[in-house]
Amino acid sequence: RAMPAVGEDQRQHLELARDTVRRFHDLFCKGNQFKKRCKAAGIPTRPSFVEPEAMIVKEGARIMSLTDGSSKMSKSDPSDASRINILDSPDVIRKKIKTCKTDAIKGLEWDNPQRPEATNLLNIYLAVQPGRTREDILEEVKDMTWGEFKPALTDAIVAHLEPIQERYRAVREEDGVLAKVLEEGAQAAREVADETLHGARVAMGFATAPAASRK
Repeated sequence: RAMPAVGEDQRQHLELARDTVRRFHDLFCKGNQFKKRCKAAGIPTRPSFVEPEAMIVKEGARIMSLTDGSSKMSKSDPSDASRINILDSPDVIRKKIKTCKTDAIKGLEWDNPQRPEATNLLNIYLAVQPGRTREDILEEVKDMTWGEFKPALTDAIVAHLEPIQERYRAVREEDGVLAKVLEEGAQAAREVADETLHGARVAMGFATAPAASRK
């Protein structure tokens, strides 16, 4: 629960949450008074909250638009051609990659500021092939033309999304499964939240009764 999966652009929000947690702990979760409150409430003497840590993949953390390699890929972009949607069919993906923005330079390379589309498409190619490295990818594609690389990229994206789409369809066909997952998840979240909130109240002196006796 302390490692939310977020994008690189959400890191600042995680840092704000971490600062808030540290401040709370400095104010309320130290000293003998805190220990006495925890003992009276029958809870462990430990900080009320866990500092969140961003879980961001090293490669492909920031994927850019297919129509502009300098802009972030976004589901809110009015142009559907700017992005790959999880449920896009192979034919749709093939069309989007075939028509996506590139340049007139032969060969592919990473991190050339003059070639943002090359970097972006290579990042996508790497992201949909877990276990491969930049060096491995570059060795494969460095001398390719765009006409050679785009079909390879399309095949890699389709292969990566296929099991996800199959699982989506299977879940959608199971009556009530989504409602059950939501209900069970909500109940589990409530239990964790109640325990955490009670610990915070104890730390601040707003609650003294053991958790088992609370109504």
